[in-house]
Amino acid sequence: MKVLKQLFNFYIDSSIHVAFSVVSLTWITLLEFEIPFDFKILLFVLSSSITGYNFVKYFGVAKFHHRSLANRLRYIQFFSFLSFILMSYFIWQLQSITLLYILAFGIITFLYAIPFLPKRFYIDSQHNLRNIGGLKIYLIALVWTGVTVFLPLIENSFSLNDDVFLTAIQRFILIIVLMLPFEIRDLRYDSLKLATIPQKIGVRQTKIMGSLLLGMFFLLELFKNQTTYIAIIILVLITSLTLIFLLFSKTEQRKYYSAFWVEGLPIFWLILLFLFY
Repeated sequence: MKVLKQLFNFYIDSSIHVAFSVVSLTWITLLEFEIPFDFKILLFVLSSSITGYNFVKYFGVAKFHHRSLANRLRYIQFFSFLSFILMSYFIWQLQSITLLYILAFGIITFLYAIPFLPKRFYIDSQHNLRNIGGLKIYLIALVWTGVTVFLPLIENSFSLNDDVFLTAIQRFILIIVLMLPFEIRDLRYDSLKLATIPQKIGVRQTKIMGSLLLGMFFLLELFKNQTTYIAIIILVLITSLTLIFLLFSKTEQRKYYSAFWVEGLPIFWLILLFLFY
């Protein structure tokens, strides 16, 4: 039992779970626009998500405590290195225009973790984009939207029509809402200068705002030129589940409430599509 718990914690801490969520949303885009299964883009998204997330999460720790790293963190570093090798292989399987697109989001991820701006922009000694007040949640939503919507479509030379941009807006909204339980959870620990949404408007107003955003997320589906009744029914379920998790979010959460259950909603969405299509 102890070994299973350690493996599960490694699954969460090494960003495998969040990477599967990113892959799920990317796969959902392929299914929505009827693009054939793209093995190389999905594996690239998986490996790059693990690499990118672990770089952002553990860069500071590895930088300042390299010689005294705990075994768990060393395993995560090694796993991240393997993911980086896999990412490096699949990136050269993609089209040139896709590589330029990836470069832009790679720079954003790099600057998200690495100090580069004057000190007056930051809330503390970690001089990177993630510590600019109020910016974090929107950067994450922007990158997730770009990777899970536009990246697979550009790689497959799909024409960017109105439905694509509606999907992108939906995805941006959904990621923001999925981030809210995390921001509510971290309310006790985040610096006030971080200016997260719960810090600025309170937990109750955050939940109201998230509920309204979810309503917009669902309604946008009705404006698409190509959608199906099954897709709408599944979207009703995903919207409802996301709303439930948001409304039951609190500062004192169980350990895996956000890190596993909330983050796993895109995976559940993909499973539903496989079951009913």
